[in-house]
Amino acid sequence: MPTHPWTFKKHFRLQAYGWKGTALASKRMREAVSEIKKVAKKDPALAGEGVIELFYRLYPALMQIDGSSGALGTAMNKTIESLLPILIETDWDMNTRGKWLEKLYEAIIEDGWGTFDGLRDYWGEICVYPGLAHIWADRLLPTVKEAFTSDSYTYFVGSDMCLSCLLYTERYDELLEVLDLRNKPWWTYNQFWGKALVKQGKYDEALSYAEQVRSQETVNSEERSIDLFCESVLIEAGRIVSFRQGCMK
Repeated sequence: MPTHPWTFKKHFRLQAYGWKGTALASKRMREAVSEIKKVAKKDPALAGEGVIELFYRLYPALMQIDGSSGALGTAMNKTIESLLPILIETDWDMNTRGKWLEKLYEAIIEDGWGTFDGLRDYWGEICVYPGLAHIWADRLLPTVKEAFTSDSYTYFVGSDMCLSCLLYTERYDELLEVLDLRNKPWWTYNQFWGKALVKQGKYDEALSYAEQVRSQETVNSEERSIDLFCESVLIEAGRIVSFRQGCMK
């Protein structure tokens, strides 16, 4: 893999920041984003490398910081959201992308904060190549099925990544089959079937499905996410939107 003397590397070493390091770490993340974006204008492939290298270092460098205020989490989310498009648009061939995604997956597995919760939802898009997304879906699927059919609560970090790949490759029957293995719906996962319905142009069905999940869920924290999904469906369907709590039809 190519190498580059990234400036941000010296600022993101193992346990580089202490308990009160939020302000400094946030500044360093902004600087890293600027550095990577500057490189992206001339060398997209190299910029993609920079994104992976930074993501790989985030949790190990910041793990000792007190994140209770939420400021650190906000800064990390902004960093990931800013760089995700660069990662997706990077002009790697399939083999090169596959190698870099292995390193990113290692960072996801080792992460202790849920740093990449949002990123995992886009794993299919990050794969770019349908063939690569198929490989990841097949790789993760057995463990996802095991987690979803477990008698006790079993969490697998690759579940949403697998569902994202099934959605991206339009393996809709398998996607629904896997989701049906769960005893109770959870919008974090069921959103992928809602998105599958939208991709097929089934807007009314997508709205109805979201309301169905809402009525069965016991996790109130998902309400806002469901509302935003419904709003996005209405916008994509070209309907006049006067947003209010819940789905409009």
